Amino acid sequence: MSTITHLLTQSGVIAAGEYAYRGDRFSYRGALSEEHARMASIMCRATTMGANMEGRMLEALQPRSGLQPPCGWMVHGPDYTVCVIANVFCLLDNTKASINDIIELMRQALANTNADLI
Repeated sequence: MSTITHLLTQSGVIAAGEYAYRGDRFSYRGALSEEHARMASIMCRATTMGANMEGRMLEALQPRSGLQPPCGWMVHGPDYTVCVIANVFCLLDNTKASINDIIELMRQALANTNADLI
């Protein structure tokens, strides 16, 4: 079972997908329109690039800090959360999902993803 398919079986997951680090393609499944999924993939790629830049800056200030390379990021709002590990994104309904369970599932499934692609 693919990571995206497995995520979609979890309670509270609205949509999940993946995006290309170079920004030229994405795929998704779930309750998003094609346009919203495209915008989500652009936002995820831009934020991932920013998190990686910040990780490199922190590493320059404090070598071996353990912050480089970052494995992912999350934005938690009052109703929804976006979780990204490697190049996979997941949109959650906070009232129905366990963020800890979703992050752990994503971390395990994507643990061996090559960070050199970013």
